[in-house]
Amino acid sequence: QVQLVESGGGLVQPGGSLRVSCVASGSIASITIMGWYRQAPGKQRELVARITDSGFTNYADSVKGRFTISRDIAKNTVYLQMNSLKPEDTAVYYCKAESVNMVWYWGKGTLVTVSS
Repeated sequence: QVQLVESGGGLVQPGGSLRVSCVASGSIASITIMGWYRQAPGKQRELVARITDSGFTNYADSVKGRFTISRDIAKNTVYLQMNSLKPEDTAVYYCKAESVNMVWYWGKGTLVTVSS
């Protein structure tokens, strides 16, 4: 089992920056991919960014050039640095871990609100 706890959400003005974090615990040695997803009110959950255990990253087109995902293996933590935030980035941001056995784990989410 893997447990994921997100933090760092909050209210930020358009054009501002925010960094959210996700700490993993449990069977972390089994994790191969970690990612951030988001779900806005009335919309489906969507991929924001992913990072593999080898450091390969991929991003949704809507956040390329603005968001950066990174991983601190020693701290069992994955980060999402969000710059140039827009109101349409408002959502609950979820951390997801994929294990070598293709099992998915989700955190409970952290709310990011972009508003003036």
